[in-house]
Amino acid sequence: MQNTNTSLSSLIPEAERDFAACANINDLEQAKAKYLGKSGALTEAMKGLGKLSNEERPAAGAAINVVKQAVEAALKVRRDAILLAEQEKQLAGESLDVTLPARGQGKGGLHPVSLTLARVESLFHSIGFDVAEGPEIESDFYNFTALNIPDNHPARAMHDTFYVDAADGSLDYVLRTHTSPVQVHYMQDAMKNKTDMPLKIIAPGRVYRVDSDATHSPMFHQVEGLWVDQNISFANLKGVVQDFLQRFFERDDLQVRFRPSFFPFTEPSAEMDMSWNGGWLEIGGCGMVHPEVFKHVGIDAEKYRGFAFGLGIERLTMLRYGVNDLRHFFNNDLRFLQQFGR
Repeated sequence: MQNTNTSLSSLIPEAERDFAACANINDLEQAKAKYLGKSGALTEAMKGLGKLSNEERPAAGAAINVVKQAVEAALKVRRDAILLAEQEKQLAGESLDVTLPARGQGKGGLHPVSLTLARVESLFHSIGFDVAEGPEIESDFYNFTALNIPDNHPARAMHDTFYVDAADGSLDYVLRTHTSPVQVHYMQDAMKNKTDMPLKIIAPGRVYRVDSDATHSPMFHQVEGLWVDQNISFANLKGVVQDFLQRFFERDDLQVRFRPSFFPFTEPSAEMDMSWNGGWLEIGGCGMVHPEVFKHVGIDAEKYRGFAFGLGIERLTMLRYGVNDLRHFFNNDLRFLQQFGR
């Protein structure tokens, strides 16, 4: 047994010499196999334990483990030294100029229509209007009937509606043609929850109509406003619209005029024009909320009055940025859109 222990102990300095002679990790792995591989010296010694008696086996196993741990420690020391040397060699061979600016990450930008929406919401919020949202797929009731546009009313044809097939084959749902249904939802909820007057909201969002040319798109954005209280008049309506347009276009000399018009959900109704480049430019529609609309949402038309107005977001964007074709906004041409990024 003494001779076996002496033979095992000699493996430690032998392994240290072999490991020290290795110049790279590949050589080191081959040297490792000589001692710790499937046919290595220590592996063979472990196999030989089965031939020993029960009395000799514990001491022999312990001796083998001592040598194995020493060989593994020597292997680790040499491996760490080789890796450190390779790293230092790599660093020495590479040039790194720490004075160069970082590459950073590319920055995106908001779409011009999104910029306009944010500006509109901010301006109206500053004068007490909340922002309300609603579904883009609306029932016939909310998109038409509740807004005083019953079946077979001529105004329905003006909307060129995208109808949605229901499971039963009926056409009771549409892609909303305006954001006015949001006003109906809001007024209904306000009456249900007994919300105190006044009600002051804007309803921005996407709407859909079958139309496409340089100034129209099948999908576009609107913002509609609603103010309901006991003493609301056309004077309030004109003041709100003119104040908004002056601040939106940053022109204190901008004026607004109303021309008589017709909308089923307002009475009286008007087209809104603003002074622009020495003339007048139509900018949207407005009017006092029709009593029939109040009737559908449960508001007493004898006690309360309100006004509503609607503006096209793309139209505002085109005028603000001097764009002459609405289709540029949706062609995904980065050369065009990057002009507005920030």
